[in-house]
Amino acid sequence: MLDVLIRGGTIVDGLGGEPFAGDLGIKGGKIVEIGAEISSEAHKVIEADGAIITPGFVDIHTHFDGQVSWDDDMDPSFSHGVTSVVMGNCGVGFAPVPKGGEKDLIEVMEGVEDIPGTALYEGIPWGEWETFPEYLDHIASRKYSLDIGTQVPHGAIRNYVMGKRGRDNQAATTADIEEMSALVEEALRAGALGFSTSRTIGHRDIRGNEIPGTHAQRDEILSFADAIKRVGRGVFELIPAGCVGELEHMGGEQSTYAEEIDLMTEVSKRGECPVTFTLVQNGDQPSTWRDVLESVAKINKRGGRLSPQVACRPIGIISSLLTYHMFQRRETYLEFADLPFEERLAKMRDPAVRAAILADKDIPHEYSGSMVAAVHEILRASFDSLYEMSEPVEYEPTRDQNFTNRALRDGKSNAEFMYDFLTGLDGKRFAILLGSNFHDANHDAIRAMMTDPNTVVGLSDAGAHVNMIFDGVAPTYQLTHWAKGRVRGDKIPLGYLVYKQSYKNAQLYGLTDRGSLEIGKRADINVIDFEKLKLGGLEVHHDLPAGGSRILQSASGYLATFVNGVQTRENDKDTGARPGRLIRGALTK
Repeated sequence: MLDVLIRGGTIVDGLGGEPFAGDLGIKGGKIVEIGAEISSEAHKVIEADGAIITPGFVDIHTHFDGQVSWDDDMDPSFSHGVTSVVMGNCGVGFAPVPKGGEKDLIEVMEGVEDIPGTALYEGIPWGEWETFPEYLDHIASRKYSLDIGTQVPHGAIRNYVMGKRGRDNQAATTADIEEMSALVEEALRAGALGFSTSRTIGHRDIRGNEIPGTHAQRDEILSFADAIKRVGRGVFELIPAGCVGELEHMGGEQSTYAEEIDLMTEVSKRGECPVTFTLVQNGDQPSTWRDVLESVAKINKRGGRLSPQVACRPIGIISSLLTYHMFQRRETYLEFADLPFEERLAKMRDPAVRAAILADKDIPHEYSGSMVAAVHEILRASFDSLYEMSEPVEYEPTRDQNFTNRALRDGKSNAEFMYDFLTGLDGKRFAILLGSNFHDANHDAIRAMMTDPNTVVGLSDAGAHVNMIFDGVAPTYQLTHWAKGRVRGDKIPLGYLVYKQSYKNAQLYGLTDRGSLEIGKRADINVIDFEKLKLGGLEVHHDLPAGGSRILQSASGYLATFVNGVQTRENDKDTGARPGRLIRGALTK
């Protein structure tokens, strides 16, 4: 007898082919039957007529490194069909950590990933681990709504071995390199899925310092490829210099994208491993992404294993009075910034206060590398990339809808328009700055990157940038926008989207037991009312440790989600089941 029979659905198996009608049987946590009309009896039957049946989604770019210590539902991923995540990206994380040395790692994570330091201090049980294997043991002792894999981060390794020298990005000695490489090998053997590093000067701690490893020399970088080769498995994840632009205002990137491609090619060859790296369309070089894809295609034809990691939508920055906004560092505003929301809104609606704030100067923040210190300047400088997030949300707006043009039509300055937008209605409206991937004011570049055979789809940053972005909803967004909702250009076939979000990501990380609906595979499964599937509005929740806030966006249309054969969601609600566990090491090289 089956544990579960999912009957009468349209199967989208994750292998990239056309969807087909059929039933699916689950027993003992695995898929045991797939067929047109399964006759076996089952303890539970889910009628899936009119719904699609997909593999659980695999999100390979998350930052739940701290959240795994205090949370078990793992939203935003859990609510959007994700059944496996990979964290430890961008070279940042919390192991290894010297005894009493958590402050240095928290300041890096808060600066790079915009996770409140107060939440990280309070929510993480510091002292329960020092080494990376001990960190894995901590994760393994807990139960979650989905499976969790992690990578060993360069920043933490460098900090642990070199201390202040590592944080100051001094050159590593031969002894340093040997010790760091050995620690990476130890982490991989204990179950890390790979190694991650960042080489962009845009990644800084809250004090404005480039994070450890940014300027690591070639021999240091290659020593980590050597560690992967010694173990025989693992992914090398890298944020390349130049990926978001030349960053001249920060001193300029240390190398060109072409030079970074050369380095990654050598890493892949030396480590005999896949290398995945961030690729977006940036404003300084809006066509470079095409050159990168062409280079990667040639390299991979010669035996390379480069996987550019791309996003399914523009990289956006959210602005509202509930999160970040253009006036948050104005002198007058800071006098009442800590008031409850309704009182703060009432103050801002006072004409005298409005005039004072608009005429004010900004007060620098004590931590120059924190997001709160800079985001108001980014919003001000990119006003022609700001759009309203009205209901229903237009995810591919036209240029006439941007705030610069709206301000001109209203006869207001940019600052006046933004102020009145933020304080209008109930004061809870959201705007979004559409930056990388939207420099042509359409999604054509995104589609080309997503459909390239060498790319993987990731960059959701789920768990990070909690008051600035909400891209953890990416799996749902792909289905609602790219498979059925896009009106300003070509869509992407449903079967291909699911393949990119499940099977291909799982294969990259050697997770060959999941990612597709095949007999013998893990029963990580979604049953989705595709026609009714939609995203909800943005909401700000104060549910992080120490009362920290984060932006969440719900989804409706997930009839059921299974992790290892256990139902975790039913009709968009949490069942309370926690079958998710640590993914300890890849199954294949």
